[in-house]
Amino acid sequence: MKLEEQKDGEEEMCRTIEVVSSAAVNHRSLAMISPAPPAAEDCNGEDLFIPPLNFAMVDNGIFRSGFPDSANFSFLQTLGLRSIICLCPEPYPEANMEFLKSNGIKLFQFGIEGYKEPFVNIPENTVREALKVLLDVRNHPILIHCKRGKHRTGCLVGCLRKLQKWCLTSVFDEYQRFAAAKARLSDQRFMELFDVSSLKHVPLSFSCLNR
Repeated sequence: MKLEEQKDGEEEMCRTIEVVSSAAVNHRSLAMISPAPPAAEDCNGEDLFIPPLNFAMVDNGIFRSGFPDSANFSFLQTLGLRSIICLCPEPYPEANMEFLKSNGIKLFQFGIEGYKEPFVNIPENTVREALKVLLDVRNHPILIHCKRGKHRTGCLVGCLRKLQKWCLTSVFDEYQRFAAAKARLSDQRFMELFDVSSLKHVPLSFSCLNR
């Protein structure tokens, strides 16, 4: 296991945890030979794939959700993930780390506290660094998640939409679809004011806008 830290001044911004075995087995081959975790069964005894809370496809090779647990691992295997962006600051659960290791998935952890209004402080630099990871197609397929897949994930996806030149109305509509009654004006204000100019040079080759 390799642990790398990126710092901005004295503040830790991202922990990159590459859980790939020393044999450097191709992650897709590893996923094929690794035994899948037991899936849930329906009344007919057939395996069921259970997606994480608030799971959805964002764009080609990009997915979003709430925090996955062991019941979701079989479903996540079907996505062929290369990377996961976790926006929670807490240590990643051991069971999840074992799943990443057995499937050759890299974890990028950007610790953003889950504050509630009015005490909301979304670190712009952290979101910007997470976007750089998200935009790098070498990390795709990639899953973004926080605890519920609503606020922190919604803000990151909203900033991606601004890069894709979505109008604010559409950005807010998508955010509210996941946040529902928990939608925060502070999140929407953050997305509105977020400056994407420093990221416009990054190609959006994965985007449906470029088909």
